[in-house]
Amino acid sequence: MKKSIIKTMLFFIATVLLVSCDKQPDIDHQFTIAVIPDTQNMVDFMHQKQEGFPIDAAELFIEQMQFVADNTKSNGGEIEFVTSVGDVWQHLGIYLDDEHAARGFPAILFNPRLGIEKINKGINEFELLMARRGYNLLAYTGVPFGVAPGNHDYDTGYQYNPFPNDPDPRARIREANMVPNRHVGGYNTFNDVFGPDSRYFKGKDWYIDSFNGGVNSAQIFEAGGYKFLHFSFEMQAGDDVLSWAQNIIDAHPGIPTMMSTHDFLNPRGERMPSPVYDLASVDPLDHNSAEDIWNEWIKKNDQIFMILSGHQIGQAMRVDINDYGNNVFQILSDYQGRGMAANPPLDGSRITGLGDGWLRLMEFDTGLDVPIIKVRTYSTHYQRYANEFGDYAAWYRNLEQPNMSDKEFIEADHFEIELNDFKKRFGEPN
Repeated sequence: MKKSIIKTMLFFIATVLLVSCDKQPDIDHQFTIAVIPDTQNMVDFMHQKQEGFPIDAAELFIEQMQFVADNTKSNGGEIEFVTSVGDVWQHLGIYLDDEHAARGFPAILFNPRLGIEKINKGINEFELLMARRGYNLLAYTGVPFGVAPGNHDYDTGYQYNPFPNDPDPRARIREANMVPNRHVGGYNTFNDVFGPDSRYFKGKDWYIDSFNGGVNSAQIFEAGGYKFLHFSFEMQAGDDVLSWAQNIIDAHPGIPTMMSTHDFLNPRGERMPSPVYDLASVDPLDHNSAEDIWNEWIKKNDQIFMILSGHQIGQAMRVDINDYGNNVFQILSDYQGRGMAANPPLDGSRITGLGDGWLRLMEFDTGLDVPIIKVRTYSTHYQRYANEFGDYAAWYRNLEQPNMSDKEFIEADHFEIELNDFKKRFGEPN
């Protein structure tokens, strides 16, 4: 009798264990990716009260990073991943990096009126310290993140022929329509802050690889029932970067993949560089155009479904079909020209670009039959979304999209994306 009872109890316990082991945990299908646009004008040491500026613009930057940190998953929010599209700080200090000097590139220091001594002091004693302070806020939360370098984040920026000795060549470029005329080089400054051995990434299991010392990096994170792969690319990345990234994809096949890079789309939704930063034309040995990167790498890899970028002031989205017949969403967001936070006159006179705390929040829902992304643009300074802000079009449209109506302008910063082939490519959330 006792043996029968014991057998029955053991059978019951085993059944409960099997059922509990077989039961899948609930999936939280909703999550957010925060996209930090160009922040250099907020971090600029010249845009602070100590230099005579009306406000301490760096407070806008810290306020923005604190908002992102406060809304990460570990702090009870929805943000599972953060990506920066570059231009973290403003100034470049070295006259010309050794590699380009050895190749005979001519150069002249940007901002010659400030002088190299003041620029170096501003970079090292303010801008880099402020950048670290902001990203420390993210690091404390444990949220996975990636940072792509912008042209302001390299060691050096310099003028290139046809106007190597013109201190302000922009007027002559407009007259002669001769481009490009600027270039960048040197990774040391960026890698000192965001390299693989930095406190942000060393020992993090989600930071899986880097290239060129950290200006290119790869991260993996899990959200919405999927594992995602993300790349942060240097500006107009060269063939060596594409080869490195292909090896990463080959080692992680079939998972949804995104790429953030500083320059990819212009505000008209074209894969074209800004006229004065066409790195691929100046230095084709080290750089590819956005169109080259699309043709040679993105459209050949079906698991890449999204590209994020900044650099060119404004916003845009385009969708192209890859070689497998599936969608690739390419999205620009750059708000660095917005400067109403410094209280300028509202009569159309020139304002100083800051950013006004605007950033992108991409809210995924993978639990629907057709997953969606709600793209929201939010100001951490004004604490409003684009579609809630009464002065939004009046303040910013003429600068960024003068050919849009007010309604079109707001909808360009507040819209939904249907991922209609996502589950066909990547399966159901698991």
